[in-house]
Amino acid sequence: MWSKEIVAGRPAWRHTPSGVVFRKVPGGVFRMGLSESELDAVRRIEHGGGVEDTIEPFLAAVGDCRPVREVKVEPFLLARHPLTVEQVRHWLPDYDDDYADTDTTAARLEDDLDDLLAALPFRLPSEAEWEYAARAGTTTLTFRGDAKPDEDQLLDDFGDEPRTAAAENPFGLAGMGSAAELCADVWIRGFDGAPTDAAPRTGDGPLTVRGGAADLHPWQGCDEWLLLLSTTRYEHDLFTAIRPAAPLPPQ
Repeated sequence: MWSKEIVAGRPAWRHTPSGVVFRKVPGGVFRMGLSESELDAVRRIEHGGGVEDTIEPFLAAVGDCRPVREVKVEPFLLARHPLTVEQVRHWLPDYDDDYADTDTTAARLEDDLDDLLAALPFRLPSEAEWEYAARAGTTTLTFRGDAKPDEDQLLDDFGDEPRTAAAENPFGLAGMGSAAELCADVWIRGFDGAPTDAAPRTGDGPLTVRGGAADLHPWQGCDEWLLLLSTTRYEHDLFTAIRPAAPLPPQ
């Protein structure tokens, strides 16, 4: 069911029935949440000019990304990029996507979301796993640093292999923050009492979403870059992309 190969110069594990490529995310400990230094970086971007609209809504929701805490993450597999339309059709042959330009574009699930989640042999990543993977060992706004993310950091179509490879972070993951990606955690404001072992928070209600900057493309100068930040989180409402996670395959 799994084949190990080299994809874009890095080791990868391919789920052979579907063709979905996964990267191994190494285990480790990280500081999860929006730190003071990251918040200062956001304010420097705001005060530095070029921000056309206020970031007050973001600043008002800072508590949703706090308190910062230390979380331990065990090694796991995470899809190299969100499932594409073509990949979703492996499980849902009749799937159609009004948002996709091509079959290699990240799929946006609405009415078909529950059907896909039931059919997948994988799981959703927890919020902690997603943020740890997005940070990829860094402590800055994005894995590229504390500069204002630009539209060149967006990635939505994964058929262009050179572009996809160039957009990978140090863990070999592409497009983190671009699509609105669903996590396994129920939406709860803030991290008070959240697990420190990267387990998802469970319960009733909508799930949590990370990313989503490409879903607003073309950018209108409304501070869409904030959705590319590793810590940005919000409540699931509309369509969403799926970047599945899986346990490490047997050696």
